Amino acid sequence: MGKRIGVLTAGSDSPGLNAAIRAIGKSAQGRFGMEVIGFQDGFRGLIDDQFVTPALSGILTLGGTILGTSREVPLDPESPDQTALLLERAIKTFTDHDLDALVCIGGRETQETAYRLAEKGIPVLTLPKGIDNDLVMTDSSIGFDTALGTATDAIDRLHSTASS
Repeated sequence: MGKRIGVLTAGSDSPGLNAAIRAIGKSAQGRFGMEVIGFQDGFRGLIDDQFVTPALSGILTLGGTILGTSREVPLDPESPDQTALLLERAIKTFTDHDLDALVCIGGRETQETAYRLAEKGIPVLTLPKGIDNDLVMTDSSIGFDTALGTATDAIDRLHSTASS
């Protein structure tokens, strides 16, 4: 059997998520012959084993993320037992699907959760996402350029309206 990877988008919505999913999926399938599954609604989909085979055609112009997203993460500093249980459920889903790696697209909380999974032996690749561009050691995160351009356009239009 060929290699299989899982993909999820977690945290708040951000421009460019579908483009990232498509790039990952097309590269994995076309270049490496891998099978790709997507987990719905971020880590909730990984924990609850909610998955789809993502359609990669025609998604570049769609807003949001075809996989859905959620700010919910399985880390709760006040409940280490609950955190351990949820991480184990995520690992079970990863193992049940016979995945070779997990790609997590998201911001700070996503990066932290992915790190915790990596500590447990899950091969994880993360892509930084966030319109704030505030992730440590990241030059530019997915969504930042679009958000900056949109804000700049709005300010430019306000300036011309204000001056008239």
